[in-house]
Amino acid sequence: VITGGSSGIGLALACQLVELSASVAILARREEQLENALAEINTHKKSEVETVSMSVDVTDPVHVMLAFNKLEDRFGVPDILINSAGVARPGEFINYEIEQFRRMMDVNYYGTLFPIQAVVPGMIKRKSGNIVNISSGAGFINIYGYTGYGASKFAVTGLTEALRMELAPHGIKVSIVFPSDTDTAQLVEDNQYKPQITKEIANVAQLFDPATVAKEIIKGVARGKYLIIPGKIN
Repeated sequence: VITGGSSGIGLALACQLVELSASVAILARREEQLENALAEINTHKKSEVETVSMSVDVTDPVHVMLAFNKLEDRFGVPDILINSAGVARPGEFINYEIEQFRRMMDVNYYGTLFPIQAVVPGMIKRKSGNIVNISSGAGFINIYGYTGYGASKFAVTGLTEALRMELAPHGIKVSIVFPSDTDTAQLVEDNQYKPQITKEIANVAQLFDPATVAKEIIKGVARGKYLIIPGKIN
């Protein structure tokens, strides 16, 4: 199951996973975008695997639980949950509205927490599973212009660190991903709001392709890695 699976890294992951003969469910808010994403995913199928999309607001715990209950009724407890849903809105602290801080936390932190809460009981009962949380380079080392976004991604990092320890005795593996800037529609939107200093900092870093990031995530999860940093030489 991939949240934020209709675009960007989430979509790239879905396409590559079906190529590896995995059944995939993608979750996101916009139904039209989900339909287009599912059509693209299906072009990557190399075997008769199940693919499904579902419109879900990951900031609503009730909505999330109902969606995961439907998925479990049909497919059982997922083997892998990838939390890829996220939003970014750069801006200097002095100009940042409280609602923007809340939005970052609602989508990036709670939108990660609620799907985990939905799958963990079933994974514990089964004694296996993988949870992959996509943080950000700004959730590892934050920078100018990301007081809202970086803080929400640091929250994901903190959640994941403790979760890894708590779930290990139950046979559940937990990974966290720290991607740098990736060439997605979200990044194009972010660039409209970046302060000049933030743009100058970002221009120093390499821009990654979603397919490359997805490939490294899958490789890292397959190897049982906790810390996955796309582009890092291992």
